[in-house]
Amino acid sequence: MKKEELTRNQNEDAMLLELGKLKQLQMEVHKGGGSKNIEKQHAKGKMTARERVRYLLDENSPWTEIGEFAGYGMYEEYGGCPSGGVIVGIGTVSGRQCVIVANDATVKAGAWFPITGKLNLRAQEIAMENRLPIIYLVDSAGVFLPMQNEIFPDKEHFGRIFRNNAVMSSEGIPQIAAIMGSCVAGGAYLPIMSDEALIVDGTGSIFLAGPYLVKAAIGEDVDAETLGGATTQSEISGITDYKMPDDESCLNTVRKLIGQMGDFEKAGFHRESPKAPKCGPRDIYKVQAPGNSKPYDVKEIIRCLADDSEFVEYKAGYGKTIVCAYAHIDGWSVGIVANQRKVIKTRTGEMQIGGVIYSDSADKAARFIMVCNQKKIPLVFLQDVTGFMVGSRSEHGGIIKDGAKLVNAVANSVVPKFTFITGNSYGAGNYAMCGKAYDPRLIFAWPYAKIAVMGGEQAGKTLLQIQVSSLKKQGKKITPEVEKELLDRIQKSYDEQTTPLYAAARLWVDNIIDPADTRQIISEGIRAANNAPIKKRFNVGAIQT
Repeated sequence: MKKEELTRNQNEDAMLLELGKLKQLQMEVHKGGGSKNIEKQHAKGKMTARERVRYLLDENSPWTEIGEFAGYGMYEEYGGCPSGGVIVGIGTVSGRQCVIVANDATVKAGAWFPITGKLNLRAQEIAMENRLPIIYLVDSAGVFLPMQNEIFPDKEHFGRIFRNNAVMSSEGIPQIAAIMGSCVAGGAYLPIMSDEALIVDGTGSIFLAGPYLVKAAIGEDVDAETLGGATTQSEISGITDYKMPDDESCLNTVRKLIGQMGDFEKAGFHRESPKAPKCGPRDIYKVQAPGNSKPYDVKEIIRCLADDSEFVEYKAGYGKTIVCAYAHIDGWSVGIVANQRKVIKTRTGEMQIGGVIYSDSADKAARFIMVCNQKKIPLVFLQDVTGFMVGSRSEHGGIIKDGAKLVNAVANSVVPKFTFITGNSYGAGNYAMCGKAYDPRLIFAWPYAKIAVMGGEQAGKTLLQIQVSSLKKQGKKITPEVEKELLDRIQKSYDEQTTPLYAAARLWVDNIIDPADTRQIISEGIRAANNAPIKKRFNVGAIQT
């Protein structure tokens, strides 16, 4: 076997090992609050949140989960919060793409942690950006009181959700809420500010104050069913629109309501008949080596994503550390902006480091983004970037000006953007390649992703110098052994904070995915974006200088 083929097989084995670990993590978070709490849910005649989502979705249709690892490793003092205590994603219901939000009552009775609020707001953001109907499957005890100060009062906290309910209704984005369990206090506003509300008899309840609080506040003795059960809210108050006998009937009715919706205006993105790539499904695993340390040709990844493995490269001989290309992915026309990890030799004989953005590559990418906006072509960013080139030569050549030009183009782009962090994502390179702060419609990480202000080795040495300097000022002697111990401790802490799991737990990315799923996610993302016509124009003034 040739050395190159052996290396590719080793790369594949390493990626499969990482995907095996990812699968184990998924199985762990999918248990929610654990088997005992799942049994309690079933004993009440209720499905779990994930069972409800599966039942609601069209058979064999794609499910793009958002926030699967939200809250991972967080709130351990309270027993954790798997998937942020709420299942969120984009799926197809009665033939129509919808955003689905399902409270997981096995996790602290569906109580809202800070990350729960953040994930709910992310779901609403996706629905608003793409004008997708949103379905809420409500089963929640409300705000998690021990952390109320981190979820209640601020702009991006709990109350923003109800503000978004009102905005979406005013903009004609359909919202359907199914009350399938508790719905208490401020949380009661979410389903009632939706356009239609269903409630399950015997298990669903909705009230501003529960029986205990009513007793404490006004001295009235009343049970939960009389106070705000299905009969009360459907036949006396008229708050809910449909009274359902059980979870299955409720979800079947939601499907019917979605199926009766009319068509809305489309954005008009180009799509032709899809073609499979010429690469095998697992060839994409063979390209990258673990550790993000070895160069590779990003065009191999593009061939594994593009229909028929074909693409048209823009300015192929210029700015070679970023590859810009037109392609079709599952039939959809896309513009791809990808960091090239090969070491590049220029016409002058200069060697350019792979994964670094130089002035010429920044200029090229900015112009390509401008052209894609003019042609109404969605953009796909493949991030494996260590940052912009530094040093006197780059500074004299105007790297800041060209970098600003690229950031300007990304920030002002009006076509939908989709970002995949395939390897490194460091410093301003994260921004220039459409990181979370630049409003990608969806942003996902591959298993080798690393997100930080700089690489771990550089950061570790920088932080070490600061700590050593501080200790010396205190009169302490620093031996080489102590210095190494400090560096190892700093490096370990920093490395943990750069992992894709750390990022996914905090919703810096929407999820960690199998690289082989990238094509499907891009396709589903553009399908969603096609529901939102582009109303703004791209300002090219700052780009053409």
